[in-house]
Amino acid sequence: MELTPSSPAGRQLIERYGATGFRVSGIVYAGPVLVFADRTVAWQPAAFSIEGLAPLVEHGGIELVLLGLGRRGGPVAPALRTALKAHGIAVEAMDTGAACRTYNVLLAEDRLVAAALLPTV
Repeated sequence: MELTPSSPAGRQLIERYGATGFRVSGIVYAGPVLVFADRTVAWQPAAFSIEGLAPLVEHGGIELVLLGLGRRGGPVAPALRTALKAHGIAVEAMDTGAACRTYNVLLAEDRLVAAALLPTV
């Protein structure tokens, strides 16, 4: 799906998502990605665990991570929610489309947000 928001200068904006990957600030990524305000990286999650999301913790300066779980959202495991909370990070899980749109809105509001996104397979 094509998204057409305006991009704050120097910020990573999710422009497109689909079954094979994402376009973020003009760059196409195949497969899952981690999107931060200042950069986007390819991501190969073994699972949605604190270990799999370690790059979010290491990045620092994030208050909220949006988990895009493909075509369907789902609950966040209590252990993951607790582990991220210990680092001052709240987590919300939803379908990938909703996560992309929500990330763009929160980024435009200068919120300290990141997204961990799976394609919409």
